[in-house]
Amino acid sequence: MSTDTARFYDDLAEHYHLIFENWGRSIERQAGALGPLLENKLARGPLKILDCACGIGTQAIGIAQRGHTVVATDLSSAAIRRAAREARKLGLDIKFHVADMRDLSALPKSEFDAVLVGDNSLPHLLSDEDLSQALENISIRLKPGGVLLATIRDYDSLLSTRPSFQGPTFYSENETRRIVHQVWDWDGNQYEVHLYLTWNSVSLWTSKHYASRYRAITRAELTQGLESHGFKEIEWLMPEATTFYQPIVLARKEDNSAVESA
Repeated sequence: MSTDTARFYDDLAEHYHLIFENWGRSIERQAGALGPLLENKLARGPLKILDCACGIGTQAIGIAQRGHTVVATDLSSAAIRRAAREARKLGLDIKFHVADMRDLSALPKSEFDAVLVGDNSLPHLLSDEDLSQALENISIRLKPGGVLLATIRDYDSLLSTRPSFQGPTFYSENETRRIVHQVWDWDGNQYEVHLYLTWNSVSLWTSKHYASRYRAITRAELTQGLESHGFKEIEWLMPEATTFYQPIVLARKEDNSAVESA
């Protein structure tokens, strides 16, 4: 999983922003949706937040712009280089590290108020063992009472329809036109995503194809995994309630010290 997924995002890193109509506005919108959820849940700030699947920085940058201290990791070294470059352009002090979310041992334990896993990253974990390792690593890096926020596709719905095609979406911005579409090849509860980006600059058109594998994790499966790693107060927020483009799950790490003192 790690090698194939890392290669997917390494290849995509320099063009990842093209899947958005306007990446800068998407950064602002996502921070405007996710930031208040964490701030209200933790009732304090500024927060120390780990984005453990940061990609090119879509969530990490926006959260840092809200005044929080952000550490960001990703298994793609090319994505980390791009994210660090984008953060420097904006004058943001974000600490970036290359790390698989199943092994965050380079980071201190019980250090973070919140951990963020955005953009449907958890479904790259293709087995229950992979998911368990990631949740364990996330849990031990959260302070007692800290919060995990993850965003994930609505697989409860997608598994009933098993769509084979998404898009095409056409964008036109700053004299550059582009087309984005995906083909999904299903195999049980897993599927191969073929992402196609086609864009033009002046009169030259360029087309790129990227492929990666995902597992359709249902809300019940992820809830069970969270519970088995000591998370409580698990709450699912759907797009119609949040206006965010994916379902969001919030879960709090159990505070055993509070239980013991009581």
